[in-house]
Amino acid sequence: MNLVKLKKEARSLADLDRVVNYQKFFKTKPNFIGLNVPTCRQLAKKYQNLDFKDLKTLINSHYHEHKLIAIFILILQYRKADEIKKKKIVNFYLKHISQINNWDLVDSSAYQILGDYLLNNKKERKILYQFSKSENLWKRRIAIVSTLAFIKNNQLSDTFKLAKVLMNDREVLVCQACGWLLREAGKKDEKQLLNFLKKYYKLLNRRTLSYSLEKFKEKERGFLYSSLKNNC
Repeated sequence: MNLVKLKKEARSLADLDRVVNYQKFFKTKPNFIGLNVPTCRQLAKKYQNLDFKDLKTLINSHYHEHKLIAIFILILQYRKADEIKKKKIVNFYLKHISQINNWDLVDSSAYQILGDYLLNNKKERKILYQFSKSENLWKRRIAIVSTLAFIKNNQLSDTFKLAKVLMNDREVLVCQACGWLLREAGKKDEKQLLNFLKKYYKLLNRRTLSYSLEKFKEKERGFLYSSLKNNC
């Protein structure tokens, strides 16, 4: 019954004028109801006690906002869960990984669910390396974005290792994510970032390199580009 109420309320809050604009930002051109992100968060908070059966229906929906609400509910449940429930949520997430198929779904969930779980379950981090070699671009993005949880806890090695695996990726959305996570790692250890860039400058996708240097001022970026070239 709660799922029916959620869908009905979501429809009542929809703004059809948003749908056309949303189409510009999504690679796979999903179907939209016309909800903004704050509204999706509000609905997730209101209906956060949905069980896995309803969440399965929601995350498999044809509508992007339904998927996003499901993701937000999973995050809310994960934050309150004990270790046993966290494992169940992670298993649900992995079972439905094919539905995490747009950049906002990945970026909202990967580090807050999978990444957080792997913080204390290091032996299971091999799944990130499996994802990094997948033909599915979203799995590759999930692999690198998950490491944001590690970075926040001063664990940088997996970010650099996965960035090395993905440094020649041809998908823009993977390259952007790699550059973003390298930049975040660099905020924790600038020397380690620069050493990585010096070592792999020739092999890095240009977009990845550009994103990784964004935190530096314009003059510093110019100097770094010159320095990196001179080290090749």
